Amino acid sequence: MKLSAWQGDITKLSVDAIVNAANSSLLGGGGVDGAIHRAAGPDLVHECRLRGGCKVGEAKFTKGYRLPARFIIHTVGPVWNGGGSGESDLLASCYLRSLEIAEMNSLSTIAFPCISTGIYRFPSKVAAEIAYRTVSDYMTNTKHLQKVTFCCFSDGDFQLYQRLLAE
Repeated sequence: MKLSAWQGDITKLSVDAIVNAANSSLLGGGGVDGAIHRAAGPDLVHECRLRGGCKVGEAKFTKGYRLPARFIIHTVGPVWNGGGSGESDLLASCYLRSLEIAEMNSLSTIAFPCISTGIYRFPSKVAAEIAYRTVSDYMTNTKHLQKVTFCCFSDGDFQLYQRLLAE
């Protein structure tokens, strides 16, 4: 079992699956979602249409198409509304459901972006702590997963994960 942080473009990672911080339509958007859709190519949108969308806190599985990653796990993070509307539990569910899908499909490597910290305004420090705790707890009982990478686009997020991993 290994957890790591990496700074860069998640669409460049050669892992079994990358996680997409998607919107509920699964049809692409801004930020990491748009980058993944552009890099994967038009076949991804077609497959996502067949998935019928996704609820906040849930996750769906697709092929990776033109990505180095074989698969994409799409999850819809919560919009931050001050923390009193169950946002933390929903964010933890995004990580947990994604890990469960990876495990169900016997995947050994997965990479997560910083879910909900962009336009959904989830505070980066709180989000990183939830991500780290949820993934660490899950990894104690996994059969297939061997490596989880927290892929950070910004230097600030990368530093947050570096600190958490050093504890």
